[in-house]
Amino acid sequence: MTTRTELFRLNGAVERDPAIDRWMRERTGELGAIAEMWFEVMRKSGDEVRELLHDGCPTVCLGDAAFGYVNLFRSHVNVGFFQGASLPDPARLLQGAGKFMRHVKLKPGTDTNAAALSMLIEAAYLDIRARVEHGLA
Repeated sequence: MTTRTELFRLNGAVERDPAIDRWMRERTGELGAIAEMWFEVMRKSGDEVRELLHDGCPTVCLGDAAFGYVNLFRSHVNVGFFQGASLPDPARLLQGAGKFMRHVKLKPGTDTNAAALSMLIEAAYLDIRARVEHGLA
């Protein structure tokens, strides 16, 4: 499901950003492990995925078009999507009420619907790819 919107574009995304590896090493414990695991899923969502730190958060892009990020808080991790409002979410994992962005909140010791979150990440990647390739933004 794609709608015509202005994409969030970021300069400087690279294939593998050492700053993100440092960010991950500095965040230990369960929250750090959760963030690292889901960012790795985002990294592997496509051959042309690029990454950078944006506003202190590991962010994935297709070229310069951002589609996802992870962020760590005191008691949870957000896995976020820049065009999340337009993603199919049959498991109803997405939170937020913004015009575009949505996130999934992950807490240690709480069951995560890993299959549904993986499908959201894949959908976000396919959505951004369609938007970029077909000029939908």
